[in-house]
Amino acid sequence: KQFFTYTISGSFSFATLFIYVAGSPIVFMELYNVSPQVYGAIFAFLSIGFIGASQLNILLTKKFSSHAIFRHALIVQVIAGIVFLFITWNGWMNLYSTIFMLFIFLSCVGLINPNASALALAPFTKNIGRAAAMMGCSQIGIAAMASVGVGIFDAVSVFPMIALMVGTACVAL
Repeated sequence: KQFFTYTISGSFSFATLFIYVAGSPIVFMELYNVSPQVYGAIFAFLSIGFIGASQLNILLTKKFSSHAIFRHALIVQVIAGIVFLFITWNGWMNLYSTIFMLFIFLSCVGLINPNASALALAPFTKNIGRAAAMMGCSQIGIAAMASVGVGIFDAVSVFPMIALMVGTACVAL
């Protein structure tokens, strides 16, 4: 039960990263009209949030349990996503606020993913390789299916990408 709970939850949170990767070129280069060079810089900056949070997780696990970090990061991700969705719905987003909100949202993935993996695999003493492979397959499979949604919606605003990201984050929670 623990394996399936954290694998599925972590997979849906991880899907937000794939949705971002699939939708961000449209959002930044087509909607905000940034050049490919600026898009590359934005992508690198947002990657710092994800990677930095993963590294911060090492320090946090010395003071807090993986479950607590996982749960709180999921809650922050959902709240940030709902705020992001609300602001987008009302047309209050601009390039900088979009980058800021994505930074918060993606940083949460950097905290959620390693803890989901650790908690999902914790019950195993045998067959941990099989469990890890099953978890990886689930993460990539759910993320791939979720990112297809970016192509289905006609991206005339940031809203479709954010709605998909919030939806998967809510399922994860």
